[in-house]
Amino acid sequence: MTDIELKTQSGDSVIHCGEGAFSAYAHGHASRGVFIVTDANVFSLYSDLIRKTFGEKAPIKILPAGETSKSTRYLLEIIQAMLEADMKRGCTVIAIGGGVVGDIAGLAASLYMRGVNLVQIPTTLLSQVDSSVGGKTAVDFKNVKNLIGTFYQPVEVIADPLFLETLPPREIRCGLGEIIKYGALNAEIYSKLKNAEDLTNPHFLADVITDCIRHKAEVVARDEHDLNGIRKTLNLGHTTGHALELYYGRKSHGEFVLIGMYYELYIAHSYGVCKGNYYENLISLITRVLKKIPVYEDMEKALTNAVHDKKNPDGKISVIVPGIEGKSAEILLDFNEYVSLLTECGNVLKEAYGKS
Repeated sequence: MTDIELKTQSGDSVIHCGEGAFSAYAHGHASRGVFIVTDANVFSLYSDLIRKTFGEKAPIKILPAGETSKSTRYLLEIIQAMLEADMKRGCTVIAIGGGVVGDIAGLAASLYMRGVNLVQIPTTLLSQVDSSVGGKTAVDFKNVKNLIGTFYQPVEVIADPLFLETLPPREIRCGLGEIIKYGALNAEIYSKLKNAEDLTNPHFLADVITDCIRHKAEVVARDEHDLNGIRKTLNLGHTTGHALELYYGRKSHGEFVLIGMYYELYIAHSYGVCKGNYYENLISLITRVLKKIPVYEDMEKALTNAVHDKKNPDGKISVIVPGIEGKSAEILLDFNEYVSLLTECGNVLKEAYGKS
């Protein structure tokens, strides 16, 4: 088990990573006033563990599973339930679930009585390596992902691989999307991924989760509020991935990150930013997880969602892409050029699938 400290201007977090983290640290909150937020899937699997750890009478809000719960409706329902449970300013919100639960519970914690303690207990691979760390909270609004949100650091994150045992293969793929993103940003993680015989091996995942958390913590410590461009690197694969996710749905967030990375690597290769064996190896990693990259119709309509990405400078689409090993680059594109390059990528895929 490894402890990683994240120190920021707004507050400090300690992140407990590894086997046994939950049993070692979660019960320490049971004696305080806690309010638990989870979803129906997690509660169906871990209700006994949750009740045993935090007490039979601990107030709990169970959300429907899925991205549709990340809305202002359910945000207000959490806050109302906290009020009805007579939660005070010294209480702690415990978010037990994936990225949706972590994001909305974190936002509720930041708003209730102007801020109460927050503990993140991520139960998916994606939330363990990425969304539970760094203090970003949000809900979606008017078909814009994460439009309403705050930066609000949890006092503690408990990332225990025990929760990965019940994940279906699709959820593992989802998490691997973010892990490969970190591989494109960190040479050490890239080397581990490139040399791994089985990307889904539990021991490999437990090891690489800690590496990803450490990388993100270092980035967030240097740029907590996304102001100087360092944290923007974590957007790799997300500009296009988010746009396609909002328009087409049907796949998980992590799968869309992989798809976004694939299409954006085409842009990077076209610009000569990412090339050679490094480019080929990243493409190979993506296709080891997603055997077939989708080709989309109505690409221009789907990509209009990218115009609203918070990280875009005026009039341009910002795309973060791999450069050389362990380094990323930003490419700024006019919308028409962005659509043209990704449509071209789709046509190349179509032709390749036609020949196979």
